[in-house]
Amino acid sequence: MSERHGLTTTQTAQIIQVFMDQIIDELARGNRIEFREFGIFELKRRKPRTARNPKTGEAVQVPEKTVVSFKPGKVMKARVVDTLPLPKGKAKKAVA
Repeated sequence: MSERHGLTTTQTAQIIQVFMDQIIDELARGNRIEFREFGIFELKRRKPRTARNPKTGEAVQVPEKTVVSFKPGKVMKARVVDTLPLPKGKAKKAVA
């Protein structure tokens, strides 16, 4: 990217850092960020739930929390997500 735009690596890193800082600031304000054809960043609430400690099997209460969610856009999905083979291995069991 630096070579393509005639910038130094340091300048490019600074531009990218400012861009990422802006995304974080907007999310911190509770705003949804949409980049057409790339995807959408937004905040979602996770409800409180009961989980299990994997070592002891003891029930543990997990409080409500806010998480950052990303949904890929159509172009990204077509070029990346839909073209990659699924990894081999055990499928995770759905929790009902």
